[in-house]
This record gives sequence, structure tokens and C-alpha cells, in this order.
Amino acid sequence: MADHASPRLPGTVCRGAEGAPLVCDASVALTPTPASTRQTPSRPLVAYAYSCGVSFPSLEQLRTLNPQQQPTYPDAAAVDGVVGQLRSRPPLVFAGECDELRGKLANVAEGRSFLLQGGDCAETFAGVTAQNVKNKLQVLLAMSVVLTYAGQVPVVKVGRIAGQYAKPRSKDTETRDGVTLPSFRGDAVNGFDFTEAARVPDPARLLDVYNASAATLNLTRAFVTGGFADLRSIHSWNATFVRSAGVVERYERLAEEIERAMAFMVACGIEDESMRTVDFYSSHEALLLDYEQAMTRIDSRSQLPYNTSGHFIWIGERTRQLTGAHVELLRSVRNPIGVKLGPTATGEDALAIADRLDPDREPGRITFITRMGAGRVRENLPRVIEEVEASGRKPVWVCDPMHGNTFEAANGYKTRAFSQIVDEINGFFDVHDRLGSWPGGVHIELTGDDVTECVGGVNELTEADLENRYETACDPRLNRNQSLELAFTVAERLTDGRINRINPVQEFTPVEF
Repeated sequence: MADHASPRLPGTVCRGAEGAPLVCDASVALTPTPASTRQTPSRPLVAYAYSCGVSFPSLEQLRTLNPQQQPTYPDAAAVDGVVGQLRSRPPLVFAGECDELRGKLANVAEGRSFLLQGGDCAETFAGVTAQNVKNKLQVLLAMSVVLTYAGQVPVVKVGRIAGQYAKPRSKDTETRDGVTLPSFRGDAVNGFDFTEAARVPDPARLLDVYNASAATLNLTRAFVTGGFADLRSIHSWNATFVRSAGVVERYERLAEEIERAMAFMVACGIEDESMRTVDFYSSHEALLLDYEQAMTRIDSRSQLPYNTSGHFIWIGERTRQLTGAHVELLRSVRNPIGVKLGPTATGEDALAIADRLDPDREPGRITFITRMGAGRVRENLPRVIEEVEASGRKPVWVCDPMHGNTFEAANGYKTRAFSQIVDEINGFFDVHDRLGSWPGGVHIELTGDDVTECVGGVNELTEADLENRYETACDPRLNRNQSLELAFTVAERLTDGRINRINPVQEFTPVEF
């Protein structure tokens, strides 16, 4: 596994294309010298071509591009101090892991794997506990085994975890009872409590993001490699699920089938490490540029930039401007990149941003996460897919059935209907089945707890039930039973697709004797 330490000695000075000195220090971030000591480029330069072989934009350059969805901090000096501390912190993920994931996503694009991406809408610092992390992993592992068994292709497991602490907002302020305060933008920015003190953006929270992410990743790695993910523990993954007719019993029957298959394999002398451990990757929206740029480091193997805050990072619907700061930063890093596409997105939009982020058309580099809404997916998605694939590009196509199906209940709670989530999933598969393209994955906001935030599902939650356990810090999530129920819905579509498609993973030609 590659580290990110620069082979240059601390204090070595490199020169950028504009002659600006940069220090290659032991923290491996290329740290621009303070803006006051160098001349600001006269044109909107987006990245230095550094003489030491690397290139990514400085924060000063990104700030000239009118970055969207950024907090307004009251103390610029405090921000600079926090960014400096972040640059000295070790990477949270490694370049080799990002490369490995990019290779697996290339297999997804080719129809050889399926992507399951899920986790909290917005993580909270208070939620960084062993039990919470374990609960989320249990749900994702249970879902992944259902999908693997149905689709008979590997499932790439990516969590919305260890970094999803900031959220874009449609309004900068929130008003309650005549009082207007800054909107809550996630624990990474300000506090949830509706008080003037809590809602002031605090850059020190970015250090808390780093610490919480490090703790979560450390625990996740311990779980998935320490026996918790062993397939022989398949029954224990649903031990805390609420016993409800249909879903849990269906899972138990599936688990028994898998256990029999594993016993047969062991009897045949087939034992493999992949049965005992899983590869699990972290992801989040790359929203806060102070944090994401500070966590961009140079890989010692390739001398290329990687965002070391997460394995997979995505650009949201509100920040995917072609000449915007978020696209500018992410086009310079080597991580696999996701792009959210809403109902107004066109094939031309998708191709333009793909060309910007991935001019070399590298397999596994681009994932399009479509969030059309149940009522529009069958009408809008086909044109996007057709135009993109006609260009010769092979991105990963993923369905986010959550964000296009949010509404306000009569009692004031923001919620989602499970039936609409399922309908968008089905629409996504319908479109791909008709076009002959590969429905590469799903992107789900979920929790490992028995919350009441989305209506419907196997327990038939109603709007009146929402107040019982409405715990989200932002948008409503599927609870663990709803998540498992959704996995079976996706599994049915994968099974149908397997019947109608050649499965490249399972292809076999018998030898004639």
C-alpha cells in the first residue's frame, strides 16, 4: 500500500508556472506560501503546472472561481490556521486504495460488478460510536449479500461514511417564529440548535471532521477485516433487525441457502480470504473546499494528486458548474469521481462535465449518480444515457432514488415515500433494460437504526409515525428494515436482468469430449 510522503526533503522549494514558491514538506501536501508574499495571477489560472511534476489549484485560486455552497466564516485568520493544521495531518485514505476502487468501478461500468453506496444523509459527530458504525455496516453487508446472490456479480461496497458531515442548502438562512439565522450546513460547519451562537460557522469544526472521520475509518477497517464481515456470520448481520413479516424471514431463507452453498465449497476444498473479509470504501460529497483542498496530497509513487479525505468523492447537483471551483479541484485529483445529475440534466451536460473531469476517458473514473425523481426518470434518463453512450463513454450509471422524492408531510416533517423510492429504482432498471445498458448501482440514504423518517415499507409507516423516531440531521433516511426490503427489490431486478443478459462473470463454455 503506497504512502503519500513526498520523496523530497522537508523545506525543499519548488516553483510553479507563475514562479510562486511552494514548500514540499513532510506532510506531503504542497503548501503554497502565503498570498501576501507572492503575486496573484492576473488571469483566472486554474492550476499551476508545478516543476516537481504535480498540479492542483491553490485555495486562493479556487476562491477566485466563485465557489458555491461555502460557509461565510467570521474570522479569515482562523480559517487559515485550521487549513494549516489539516495540511499537517496524515492522509485518511491511501492512493493505492483509490486506484483499487477505480479498477473495481471500471468492472461495474462493464457490467461485471454492481455498486452499493449507502449511509447517512449527514453524519454527526455525536454519531461516531462503535454501535452506530456497526449498525450501518450490518445493514450494508446484509444488503450486499442479497444483491450478490441475486445478481451473481461482485458487489462493490462504498459507504456514505467518514466524511459526509456537510450538506448543501437551498437557502442561506432559516426563519422560525420571525427569527432568521444561518441555515444548518452540517456538523462540519455549524451547530444544529436554532440559536445565534450555534449557527455561527466555525472553521475549527473541520478539525473535528478529520478526527471523526479517522475514528470511523479505523473502526470500519477493524470490523471488515477482523471477522465481522465473514460470510459465516451472515445470520448475525440481521440480529438487531425488527422482526417483521416478509423481509427478515426472506433474508433468513437466503442466508440458509448461502450457508449450504458455502458448506459445499468447503467440502470441495475451496476456501478463500474473500469469504472472510470484504473491501469497503468511504465516500462523501466534496463540498467544503477548505477541507478538500487541504486534504489533497501527492502520492509518492506517481507524484500525482489524490484527495485523501475519502476514496470516492462526488460533486453535487448544486456545485457541478463546468468552470466552477469544485470541478476545478476534482479534475486535478486521481480519485474516482461521482457527479450528481438531476431531472433537468441533459446528455450534453453529462458529456461536458465528463470531458472536463476525465478527458482521457479512463475506465472507472466517472460515475453518474442520477436523481431524477420517480415521476421523471423514465422520461428524462433515456436521453442522457443514449447521448453519453453514443459518444463511446462507459461511465458507471447509478440511481439515487432518494433526493428526487422528498416532500413535506402534513405534520411538517420532511419525508420520502418508500413506494416512490421503489418506483424510481424500477424506472432506472426499466430504462437500462430497454436501452441495453448496465444499471450499475444504487446510492441510498440509510441508517442502521429503527428510525421513522420515510413513510411506507414493510412496516407501513404513516405520516403520524414520523414523530416517533425522527432523528436525521438533514434529510429522511430509510431504516434498517426498509433498507433490506429495498435490497430485495433491487435483487429482483438484477435477477430479471441476469435472465435476459449474458453474465460476463459467470460465462462458461463446457469442454466437448
